[in-house]
This record gives sequence, C-alpha cells and structure tokens, in this order.
Amino acid sequence: MKEEELYEPMCKWLKQYLYDNYPKHDVIVIDSHSERLDKVLAKFNIVKEQANGVDIQIDVLGIAKRANSIKLFFIEAKKTRLTLRDLGQLWAYCKLIDPNEAWLLTSENLGSLKKLLAGFNREDLLDFGDGKKIKKMQVGIWDIKKEMPDFSTIIPKI
Repeated sequence: MKEEELYEPMCKWLKQYLYDNYPKHDVIVIDSHSERLDKVLAKFNIVKEQANGVDIQIDVLGIAKRANSIKLFFIEAKKTRLTLRDLGQLWAYCKLIDPNEAWLLTSENLGSLKKLLAGFNREDLLDFGDGKKIKKMQVGIWDIKKEMPDFSTIIPKI
C-alpha cells in the first residue's frame, strides 16, 4: 500500500468527522505527511513564524475555524505495529502545538501499546494539554476496508 492510499481515506474521514462534530466551523483537512507542520500552518495564517530546526510532520491535519477560534486535529498514521516511541512522538507534537484532538492510528495492530494502555490501564500516558484542560489522544487501528477507524480498538473508548 502506498502512503497516499492510506492518507486520502483518512483525510476524507476526518473531514466528515469535523463537519459532524464542529458544524458551525470552516473545515480544512489536508494530507500533510510530506510537509513541515509549521509551513502548513503558516499557509493558513495560523502561525506567523516558522520554527527553526523543528521538523515536525503530521500525516493528516484538520483545521476548524470559527471567528477567532482555531482548532487543530492531528492524525499520525503508521503502517506498522504501534510502539511506545510512536506514542511519544505524537505526545511531543501535542505538547508543542496543543491540538484539540489527536489520533494515533495504525493499519497493522496496536503492538506493544495494547499491553501498556489496556493491560496495565495506563491511559494517563495519552494525556496532553495546557494543564488547565487535559485532553486524551485516541489510539487505535485504521480499518483499511471500511476506510475509517475501527472504533472497537480505540483507546480510550469513545
């Protein structure tokens, strides 16, 4: 499977998700896996300056705008089993940018994260935010056939 074949359905799904959940917002969803995040955000006037030496790439980026409110949504996609490193990478992105929601999805399986998150009940590892409001990343499997997340695998359950 080519990378674009994975990201295109994710873009389509995220766009519908945002339209359904943020109905009064202008929605933009893009495949951003080959561009630095700060350049993409600068294109849409979300950031004015580009970061020097920070090469952050998010695979699919969603933007929901309404008046002066801007909400960002990340999907970090993997074609391999998920690892703690994958979770750590997305966690670092979330700490830097603080999106409204973040998803770590794989087309393979939950790998070593399943035992850590579900078996040891360590959902606290999914926490991010500014300290005033704690948000949780969603980790799960992307169902290639249905072209949407397999919600039975999502941790934490939604």
